Amino acid sequence: MNPIQDHFLSHTRRHFFNRSACGLGAAALANCMSPQIFGEGTSPAAPDLTSLGALPQLHHKPTAKRVIWLFMADAPSQLDLYDYKPKLVDFYDKDLPESIRNGQRITTMTSGQTRFPCAPSIFKFAQHGQCGSWVSELLPHISSIVDDITIIKTVNTEAINHDPAITYIQTGSQIPGRPSMGAWTSYGLGSPNKNLPAFVVLVSRLGTGAMPQALFSRLWGSGFLPTKHQGVALRSSGDPVLYLTDPAGVDKATRRRMLDGLADLNQQRFEAMGDPEITSRIAQYEMAYKMQTSVPELADISSEPKSVLDMYGPDVTNPGTFAYNCLLARRLAERGVPFTQVFLRGWDHHGNLPGNIRGLAPLTDQPSAALIKDLKRLGMLDDTLVVWGGEFGRTVYSQGTLTPENYGRDHHPRNFTMWMAGGGIKRGLTYGETDDFSYNVIENPVHIHDLNATILHCMGVNHEQLTYKFQGRDFRLTDVHGKVVKGILS
Repeated sequence: MNPIQDHFLSHTRRHFFNRSACGLGAAALANCMSPQIFGEGTSPAAPDLTSLGALPQLHHKPTAKRVIWLFMADAPSQLDLYDYKPKLVDFYDKDLPESIRNGQRITTMTSGQTRFPCAPSIFKFAQHGQCGSWVSELLPHISSIVDDITIIKTVNTEAINHDPAITYIQTGSQIPGRPSMGAWTSYGLGSPNKNLPAFVVLVSRLGTGAMPQALFSRLWGSGFLPTKHQGVALRSSGDPVLYLTDPAGVDKATRRRMLDGLADLNQQRFEAMGDPEITSRIAQYEMAYKMQTSVPELADISSEPKSVLDMYGPDVTNPGTFAYNCLLARRLAERGVPFTQVFLRGWDHHGNLPGNIRGLAPLTDQPSAALIKDLKRLGMLDDTLVVWGGEFGRTVYSQGTLTPENYGRDHHPRNFTMWMAGGGIKRGLTYGETDDFSYNVIENPVHIHDLNATILHCMGVNHEQLTYKFQGRDFRLTDVHGKVVKGILS
């Protein structure tokens, strides 16, 4: 036998038995799911996983059937949004005490400063809801939903620069190449909707003049998992997906014949070589064909009631805005898509933070709150997990010149704030505590591995058992770390 062919066939056999043995994989779960989820002309209501026989394949009963992660890329300042530190007023323009910093590393952007003057937030905070959670005046709409969310003030990471940090929280490693969380979810859980991807990414547009950090497609890539599990990014202008519209002179029947012929050729190649990536490519072509119908229907929000559109704010009818993408995320959740990630960039406020954050906060505030209210209105919040937050936080000391009206903040991985809602998470809770400088965790730390372990737990997955063998090692999203944060579970 050809040694290359022998290698592929041997690998394929080992791959099959390894995945079959673990009892949790896309192939195993897909066999349990009926392809006839939506009949012709039926409503795209969220499918019930229990009726599809999926639960016996999970490690435990899930509290969330789907995840929507509102990712605030570039790191919002916890000090100006959620982590209220009234005692900082007394430390205005005084150097951060060495007993607080304790020799912890800082970035090259401030390492050359001769001073590290404390910069209290200039924004007012108030308690909201029955739970009394403290929230900044910058977020009046999120303030109205605090009784429905858990605010986690003690998320932490080792990564101190943007690319390693966002790669870390997305994939469990600071080094690029690992599968993203959405890809792990697709691999482990599959999707009840066979007409849409299991993992969808929406990158929101910013206004003129914004200078955000780059977002690389590997952040929603599949790494060493089969490529069919990578996230599908919907575009904000033109066709939501490239080549979604048939070219001139090609009708639906012609496209179907072309795909059938291509599938036959790919199947012959697979039978000759045994490379599982060939079957992934066949599946991707089929998904693209189905998306020609499902995606235009998804993106058409004309049927949404005016009251719902008003709830998301005036930008909701403008494709590519964060408001529009939040509504799209809800529509994806309705259609059973297990994992949706909505990116909003522009939080990298090293200078002129007050002016910049005043412009950006409204873009996330109303749509994020509207998503929670909308899911609650539809009875979907109980089994939809919503996550809000970025890759790290911001320093208490000012980067650059400090004045009573202006300051900047550098990267701060020691603690930052995120919030979660629905899908088995407690409501009206503030979890964890930081010191008076929002510099160190003093109670209930939540590492990003713990965060990811908790998200998987809510979806019925034991993070230690969702693995994939690659180069002789069993890999998982949380590497060899992570524990479920039981204190935030309802």
